[in-house]
Amino acid sequence: MPDMASLRKRTSTQILQALETGVMQSQGGNLTAAQRSAVAGYLGIAPVVTPRTIATNRCAPQPDWSASQGWDSWGGGPENRRFQANGALPAADVPRLKLRWAFAVPNATAVRSQPAVSGGRVFFGGQDGNVYALDAKTGCTHWEAKIPSQVRSGIALVSLNGKTIVLVGDVTANVTAIDAATGTRLWSRKVDDNLYAMITSTPLVIGDRIYLGVSSREESEGGKPGYICCTFRGSAVALNLADGTIVWKTWSTSEPPSPRGRNKQGAETLGPSGAGIWGTPTWDRKRGLLYFVTGDNYSDPTTETSDALLALDPKDGRILWSHQYTSGDAFNVTCFAADKVNCPDSNGPDHDFGSSAILTDAGTLLLAQKSGVLRAVDPDRRGYVLWEDHIGKGGPLGGIQWGPASDGKNIYVALSDVTVPGSAGGLFALSLANGERLRQTPNTFCGSKPQCRPAQSGAVTAIPGIVFSGSLDGHLRAYAANSGKIVWDYDTAHEFPTVNGVKGIGGSLDSGGPVIAGGMVFAGSGYGAFGSTPGNVLLAFGPE
Repeated sequence: MPDMASLRKRTSTQILQALETGVMQSQGGNLTAAQRSAVAGYLGIAPVVTPRTIATNRCAPQPDWSASQGWDSWGGGPENRRFQANGALPAADVPRLKLRWAFAVPNATAVRSQPAVSGGRVFFGGQDGNVYALDAKTGCTHWEAKIPSQVRSGIALVSLNGKTIVLVGDVTANVTAIDAATGTRLWSRKVDDNLYAMITSTPLVIGDRIYLGVSSREESEGGKPGYICCTFRGSAVALNLADGTIVWKTWSTSEPPSPRGRNKQGAETLGPSGAGIWGTPTWDRKRGLLYFVTGDNYSDPTTETSDALLALDPKDGRILWSHQYTSGDAFNVTCFAADKVNCPDSNGPDHDFGSSAILTDAGTLLLAQKSGVLRAVDPDRRGYVLWEDHIGKGGPLGGIQWGPASDGKNIYVALSDVTVPGSAGGLFALSLANGERLRQTPNTFCGSKPQCRPAQSGAVTAIPGIVFSGSLDGHLRAYAANSGKIVWDYDTAHEFPTVNGVKGIGGSLDSGGPVIAGGMVFAGSGYGAFGSTPGNVLLAFGPE
């Protein structure tokens, strides 16, 4: 939860939006509309009224628009390798990257939704509850489409009956499909009724089905005084692409939460709970399996499917096998508090899997965990560990957060460890063959800069010869894949003139990683949570 100083940097509009349609709905639901407005007005600053110039920045009509190759999913493909082999950006051009344009999301403090690119258009989602379609070269607006709540997942693009569809998930667990050509909403489906459920998992489409995971905010809500923790349990969901109907839903915790008496601190508890699915599923075409990785439990008792790899049958969602990598892990934010009232007796260590599994050409899976451990595992032996490396200490907000990238030879891993004193974060390169650590480039750039943190929490993206990684210090950097040398560095933490006339400012880079397509790099800047620097811009870079 932001402290008072941070709240007073936000506008009353932003706070009201959080209370009514965002992550504070549970608190706002206990208030009248007038009370919500009063709270927002007391806490926030008056919004700066900037004329929206989207109407005068419309792109010329393109009735013959059609999709073409770009970046259409979280991992750049169903294997989630985050490697762009055909981005039309040679490694030699990366040092010459310059800012082409910036687009600002109104009333936003974060740009967490990873964009998708196709047919010369960039599609991305905003904290304002809009999905935008922009021209990749100029940033002009083709359309904007409202969805039920704040966008939280990355954008996925898929073809259906000759039409390109935009798929996106939001903070109230809705999946929405939009016509990519016109911005018309085709359908919207709520996939979980829990008050705190949300979708951070970017939809994955195989054939005529959409697959994704459901996560939640209840790990934070559990810290409220008197709250009986916890009611949410994660799930994997399959939807019909044509109309969004739910085909199957598989709980990551098979037993629903029920009263469990009191913990050591005397608080009433419900359990088991948690094991949310934060990342995008991975498709193994050869074996015919879907892989999901899960988070920790929120309350006791702990389960064998938390902090685990699940292999599901895509036809009916049956869990064919699972492998747990951290046992006895139940955690919620009360474990940070002095009284630890709602803290489970297990008390962490909060070693979720936040990043998707990566499927290699050799058929092995790469698993990156918040424990700071990277593993290669064998699906034919139900997740048996082939090799592993501890690149960091891990813990809450630590370890490996949103995921590495692999070019087929090596794997490139960014370290967060934001709460570990003295950690320099950094980017690591390891051999896929045996896990040998080839090099580390530490993030030592904060120095004495106030409130600067060197953690690299966002997802990594690679192209031939280059690895891109963003940092909480606001910098987006490009590293030479063969040496780890930084060949390009851009500080995003400043104000920008924007193509849509809305005041734009950059901040920390987290969650979704940069996307490379059509010779350009697209990255969101701003992450106003967990003490990071807020911002509201999507940035586009191209060689000068």
